[in-house]
Amino acid sequence: MLDFDQVTIRSRERTLVDNVSLNVMPGEWHALVGQSGSGKSLLSRSAGQLLPPNLSIKGSILLDGQDLLVMGRKNLRHVLGQRLSYIFQDYQSSFVPFRTIGRHFTEAIATHEKGSVNEARSRTLSALESVGLNGSLADCYPFQLSGGQLQRASIALALLFSPDVLIADEVTTALDSVTGHRILNLLQRLRQENGCAILFITHDWRQVRRYSDRISVMKDGQIIESGGTHRVLDHPRHDYTRQLIAAAPVLTRLPSGLPEVGQ
Repeated sequence: MLDFDQVTIRSRERTLVDNVSLNVMPGEWHALVGQSGSGKSLLSRSAGQLLPPNLSIKGSILLDGQDLLVMGRKNLRHVLGQRLSYIFQDYQSSFVPFRTIGRHFTEAIATHEKGSVNEARSRTLSALESVGLNGSLADCYPFQLSGGQLQRASIALALLFSPDVLIADEVTTALDSVTGHRILNLLQRLRQENGCAILFITHDWRQVRRYSDRISVMKDGQIIESGGTHRVLDHPRHDYTRQLIAAAPVLTRLPSGLPEVGQ
């Protein structure tokens, strides 16, 4: 569904992503993991031509056979949101502070489809309710919502047109553990209902084990290991992968029943 083929991203000084090939299959949850600065976010943002202008890119990124890197802005505008959507770690930047939540939805609908104001309003309310939000929040401004509510609204906006691929970049980092767990369960449910593939960028191995079908591990701008979730987690082949897994905190139980954080 989404194929990165020999993608290289460079600044003037150095290579940031080095000849990376990665494919996301239809309907799968594909986790992309690695330490900060390994190139995960740069690689994912390159699919939507969202890189800073000081970076150059070579290779191809195919969405169902269409190369996104050579696509014109007009065509890309229709692809983003409809077939390829993003949820960013900084979800607040998805919203303009002086426009209501509902205005963001109706403008997105007007960009991609023709319809009446009432139809757009109805779709907005349905989208918000699909992520567990009250439709009345459409009349609120972003600052009037909690972090968890605003993140859910950003997910509803990203899934408004049932995209083929959803790129979720560290979507739970700024959330507490309970809200983050609810968000991931929500993504899982929506994936099962809509059939979209998810490229999931994270540092959290617990989330990877629970939700992902396949894993790709990045280090210094390269994919150093890739495979099915259980194979990579239970039988990692690369030393770096083993180090990442070993460094992840786990919960163990004391005789008293109280949890203890250990290695």
